[in-house]
Amino acid sequence: MKNKLREKGTQSGGFTLIELLVVLVVLGLLAGLVGPQVMKHLGDSKTRTAKLQIEELAAAMDMSRIDANRYPTTEEGLKALVERPAGLASWNGPYLRKRTLPRDPWGNAYHYRSPGQHGDFDLYSLGVDDKEGGSGESQDIVSWE
Repeated sequence: MKNKLREKGTQSGGFTLIELLVVLVVLGLLAGLVGPQVMKHLGDSKTRTAKLQIEELAAAMDMSRIDANRYPTTEEGLKALVERPAGLASWNGPYLRKRTLPRDPWGNAYHYRSPGQHGDFDLYSLGVDDKEGGSGESQDIVSWE
């Protein structure tokens, strides 16, 4: 019986090289089409994360101002949200839940300036390239817009 199946060619021994190549080509085409879309959404989510972190830091700055009657100076920086600045008796922090300063989604420190050019303080991230200007993931994410 087994010999008859082999003679008729009805017994399958696996995939042929052509079938495997066709599957690999189809998978490659799918990855080529879907991959860029996934990467685009990843970049957008990092930008949204930076905006949310800037809003959280700005809220902590406002709480600090209530206690100290002023925003931290540029020299004191964002560190004043987690550590008492020298000579500031009315500090009632830390003002961040995790008691550490977050870095932007690209691993860079947030930039802080007080008094700011756009308000009482300027708080911003320069994006993935950490340089002013740019678009996409390189765009500046700012507290004043």
